[in-house]
Amino acid sequence: MLQNFFRNPFFRFVVISTSLYVAWYLTYEYYLKPSTTFDIVVIDSLVRTAETIMNATGFELTDYQTADGDCRLHIGIQGSKGVTVGAPCDGAVLYALFICFVAAFPGRSKHKYWFIPVGAFSIYIINALRVVALAVVVNINEDWLAFNHDYTFTIIVYAYVFFLWWLWVNKFSGIEEIKGSEA
Repeated sequence: MLQNFFRNPFFRFVVISTSLYVAWYLTYEYYLKPSTTFDIVVIDSLVRTAETIMNATGFELTDYQTADGDCRLHIGIQGSKGVTVGAPCDGAVLYALFICFVAAFPGRSKHKYWFIPVGAFSIYIINALRVVALAVVVNINEDWLAFNHDYTFTIIVYAYVFFLWWLWVNKFSGIEEIKGSEA
């Protein structure tokens, strides 16, 4: 009975993806978050990428550099309060969800080896663009920040992750080839 359970691709996917995510969660919550600078490094990189994008598009930014000059957690356009990027907004959970889904879903390893890093990097870029957009929103009208942070850009980023999952399932996983070989 248990053997038939693991032959079912859906249940195998659920068990593998859940196991991978639980492993990520436990590693993050009990090691990375309390014992490392993981979130700080990701946030710093995200803010620096957003700064690069904003500088390239002609925005004058406020310098929020820390006293030691090592880390940036804030970004803003000259004359505005700017935004602070916190650990919940660094995208780490999105990267983990994306990677767990693709890794657990049936498909050829040769496609997973390129799709996972390209997808994770594109999520990172979308998240950096989200930070840019929030900094612009604060510059236009600070009262719009909460709504756009909580709804508009959250929906856009999650929709993009769902699009990547859809792309994996329908274009790169080879699920149709797998179904055809079972017939």
